[in-house]
Amino acid sequence: MALFKGAGVALVTPMHEDGTVNFEVLESIIEEQILGDTDAIISVGTTGEAATLTEEEHIEVIAHTVKVVNHRIPVIAGTGSNCTDSAIYLSKKAEEVGADGLLLVTPYYNKATQNGLYQHFKAIAESVSIPAILYNVPGRTGVSIEAKTMAALYHDVENIIGVKDAGGDVGKTLDLMRIVDEDFCLYSGEDGLILPILAAGGVGVISVLSNVAPKETHEICAKWFSGDIEGARKEQLRALPLIHALFSEVNPIPVKVAMNLQGKNVGPLRLPLTEMEKEHREVLKEEMIRYGILK
Repeated sequence: MALFKGAGVALVTPMHEDGTVNFEVLESIIEEQILGDTDAIISVGTTGEAATLTEEEHIEVIAHTVKVVNHRIPVIAGTGSNCTDSAIYLSKKAEEVGADGLLLVTPYYNKATQNGLYQHFKAIAESVSIPAILYNVPGRTGVSIEAKTMAALYHDVENIIGVKDAGGDVGKTLDLMRIVDEDFCLYSGEDGLILPILAAGGVGVISVLSNVAPKETHEICAKWFSGDIEGARKEQLRALPLIHALFSEVNPIPVKVAMNLQGKNVGPLRLPLTEMEKEHREVLKEEMIRYGILK
């Protein structure tokens, strides 16, 4: 069973100017997301600056998100790590504080073999009872889950239910979908490829775009599932220039700028992420105005 169907937001982690987590703003942006028809909250993933949060902060953000959401939509906790023991610890804690599921990124830097990836994900998923979505993003981690490995994990480990696919190769995605069953949960990990992933059998997207345009991102998926393929296509194409601007620098630099332009006060980034280049910022602002999410 899918944890959610549609558009889940890969939520930013708001910061005070001193770099500490801003839990008050976190609450306000969660409420805005729910009001905007977002189908799930993904807490402390890449967009949530998980790499620079301490383990204590990591769990505090997940726990606060669970509390604020209060069962209205699913909360999926990013608990992946390049250390299997650390990922198990975070995953158990996320389950304890009430997360509905986990998002587990491929272990970065280690460059594990396919057998290493299999053993890593199996150990994490079997340490908890809640569902787990694997996150394949080779451009950031340096390693990719091959279709056969993903299928083996899905078939062998009961609570591994699918993948967030940010590999950027729809051909490889189709290879995977050919060898799994219809219950496999495929989510797009790239806002620019929502429609191709849905056409491949996907059930939704885990989205950066949703931070600034929750209703519009939700509508791309909703139109597709209602049979309005042309409407979904038009919405996807209309969003592409903004999506390109949101990824003109490494995520989440542009999306935090965009949210601050909208007056959401999500604050600064933690080093080594730095402020956006002026020329990219101007293009982002122009595209937000064109798209209708900034006056």
